[in-house]
Amino acid sequence: MKIRAIGVDLGKTSFHLVALGERGKTVIKKKLSRKQLLTFTANLQPSLIGLEACSGSHFLGRALSQQGHDVRLIPAQFVKPFVKSNKNDYLDAEALAEAVERENMRFVPIKTDDQLDLQALHRVRDRLVSRRTAVINQVRALLASLWQEWKHLEEQVEVLSGEIGSICDSDPACQRLRQIPGVGPLVATAVVAAIGNGAAFHKGREFSAWLGLVPRQYSTGGKPKLLGISKRGNPYLRKMFIHGARAAVLRLKRERSLIGRWMDGLEARAPRNVLIVAMANKLARIAWAVLVSGEPYRAATATT
Repeated sequence: MKIRAIGVDLGKTSFHLVALGERGKTVIKKKLSRKQLLTFTANLQPSLIGLEACSGSHFLGRALSQQGHDVRLIPAQFVKPFVKSNKNDYLDAEALAEAVERENMRFVPIKTDDQLDLQALHRVRDRLVSRRTAVINQVRALLASLWQEWKHLEEQVEVLSGEIGSICDSDPACQRLRQIPGVGPLVATAVVAAIGNGAAFHKGREFSAWLGLVPRQYSTGGKPKLLGISKRGNPYLRKMFIHGARAAVLRLKRERSLIGRWMDGLEARAPRNVLIVAMANKLARIAWAVLVSGEPYRAATATT
């Protein structure tokens, strides 16, 4: 029995596996627990396996890779077009098996435990910041009863920010990223947690597109039409880059660098928010280049 591709639909306690053979024919169809799944795949020939990208897929992806399989994580929106008829777990697994074979499919890199831990810190901190903002908004009307809650959330945010800062100081990649204008400990660690060394992207524009920092396109009849940014991908990391870009636009000494001249030129013909988003796009591309090359950031200075 020759297996061409395998799709595994992940669940909390049960996993559905579908293996496709020649001409896309289903040759294996099983419902397994996590332990049963790893035992079953350990006895299979090394195969191409597709998993839907989610919080639990990274652990399972590493475990299957250690068994010799070629594991690829696929974003859910790219699997949906392959689902036939009504949705069920076996059809989802079959769709994954079909999608993973596509040469032009986009995959999510499998994250390490350190990346997942760092990403968890950012997500917890982001949730606390959202709660803190909600409390601050209510303080206007209910100052006395909400003051203590706001102070408690403030302390928690500061603790997590301190932990993230310590990780940033000890990580060489984060230290290189921090040399980029507008990139502080939060942005640097969020980038490393999300994309590691950046090898999942072939160029900086792919990374900025994944962040949703490129224009949406609606073109027909040979007439291109560009809209606002797509806002796809990682919303937290996109938000961090926009905050960093806003700081760079306000504080960077523009007369000393080429990027400062570029900002002056764009600001003369576009609104401030357009400049900030364009700067965030540029920062994302620079960050990708620094990660992939392993070289420190060198700012191009302006010449008179």
